[in-house]
Amino acid sequence: MNFLLIQKKIEFYMEKEIPTKLKDFRNFLYLVWKHLALPRPTPIQYDIANYLQSKDKRLIINAFRGVGKSWITSAYVCHQLLLNPQLNILVVSASKNRADDFSTFTLRLINEIDVLAHLRPREDQRQSKVSFDVKPARASHAPSVKSLGITGQLTGSRSDLVIADDVESANNSATMGMRDKLSEQVKEFESILKPQGRIIFLGTPQTEMSLYNTLPNRGYKLRVWTARYPTEKQVNNFGATLAPFIRNTWNKDLIGKPTDADRFDEEDLFKRQLSYGASGFNLQFMLDTSISDEDKYPLKLSDLVVMSLNPKTAPEKVIWASSPELKHEELPCVGLHSDAYYRPMQIQGDWLDYQGSVLAIDPSGRGENETSYCCAKMLNGNVYITDAGGLVGGYTDKTLQTIANIAKQQEVNLILVEENYGGGMFTKLLLPFVTKTYPVTIEEIRHQEAKEKRIIDTLEPLMQQHRLIIDTNVVHKDYNSSNEMYSVEKALRFQLFYQMSRIGKLKGSLAIDDRLDVLSMACRYWVDQLAQDQENAHLKRREELLNDELDRFMDTQPFEKRTRNSWI
Repeated sequence: MNFLLIQKKIEFYMEKEIPTKLKDFRNFLYLVWKHLALPRPTPIQYDIANYLQSKDKRLIINAFRGVGKSWITSAYVCHQLLLNPQLNILVVSASKNRADDFSTFTLRLINEIDVLAHLRPREDQRQSKVSFDVKPARASHAPSVKSLGITGQLTGSRSDLVIADDVESANNSATMGMRDKLSEQVKEFESILKPQGRIIFLGTPQTEMSLYNTLPNRGYKLRVWTARYPTEKQVNNFGATLAPFIRNTWNKDLIGKPTDADRFDEEDLFKRQLSYGASGFNLQFMLDTSISDEDKYPLKLSDLVVMSLNPKTAPEKVIWASSPELKHEELPCVGLHSDAYYRPMQIQGDWLDYQGSVLAIDPSGRGENETSYCCAKMLNGNVYITDAGGLVGGYTDKTLQTIANIAKQQEVNLILVEENYGGGMFTKLLLPFVTKTYPVTIEEIRHQEAKEKRIIDTLEPLMQQHRLIIDTNVVHKDYNSSNEMYSVEKALRFQLFYQMSRIGKLKGSLAIDDRLDVLSMACRYWVDQLAQDQENAHLKRREELLNDELDRFMDTQPFEKRTRNSWI
């Protein structure tokens, strides 16, 4: 039976009853693809179609670029209106133009495909790219299909189905503040949804902190379609989220092969990989954020050495390793999914007195910010963090006295204060408390370079060389104190080690960075001291070599032996 005859038979029954086979969206998709003069849908496209018509109320489709997920979902909107013309459907995208393109394409399908002819809007109904009705729809304030940008006015809309098509983009998710804002915006979907309604997200995650990766915590079911068969490690990372078609056909011999070979063969994917680069390809086509996150977030908690520290002494040498048996399973780890804390593999030598100790203060205690502090000590080129935290309440006597007490407990040699408040006023306020409790020198520090660059440039070399050693009590204190001081929603962002694992090179990558900033300030002091010591050592060594050379020269001369000074 040819395609035109199928169409005519469907048209005949359409006004009376929808054919049973057409109730399956996959069969309807086949007809749409036929109309668009496309090859029959691929197995992956059918797999996406089947997922769309599942009974789950909250769905996330993460599929590689070019698979046609937006076209498939547009056809799905048509199919839903075919099954029930009384539905109200809202399409939301990162930009208004993209949302309008989605609804425009949907209306064109209705106007062009004969089996949908009975849905075409009447002249007295809405029929624009912004919103349109289908013919059988009863009078309603809400159109059959409406398009909005994510920043548009969602309030007042009522929908049976919300399609969120690429609501996350590079422009609205680059920083923590942007991501928090986007997360709040999509919560509005729930308020406009009718009882038993559905929400479907389509998109590609930008980072591990992507909206799409946090939505499962809100009850959404995530499914991932990759362009190539993933590695064994990737399969384990994806877990149950990997699409059934890929998971059920996967074997080791297929690793790296195209999953949709009819549309994207190996040569095509190879060219795209060259164009996008390894990181971009893994993100856009393999839906694997691990490489991207490694690039964007250079500070890894796994590079730290975490152990119980003494406030007065430390071992001569600490050897790091990341063996599974060395992992601190008991410590609350807020790093990325593959991150962890590790205890030292070996401690060598005697425990010696620290060579010095500084207490860094960031007096940023206005509004939501904290007055943050960090105590950093030095021994044999290693930096030891024996205390760190944040204080709320502004510049009260209680805050100032607490700082003085910490300086005394840690027996610091110097207090460093970031000069960012009232031209040194904080130092003047702090001085009487320090003088009374623990007399010690206070110096002010003024930063010139960009914060993110300064923090990363200071901490990354220390951490990669495993020279930053953290007291286990600091980890516990950081986690517990923030949860006691702040609400559940805010606590995480105030934690030092959350900030450490999430800072990027992009300006404003963190909404709150006080504890991390003050840690880098304390470490920066010792990094500068190390650089100075190395320069002095270099000059001393150079002098020794010159003296040795001079001695050898004098020993080879045939005349009376002289001392080095006698030649000068």
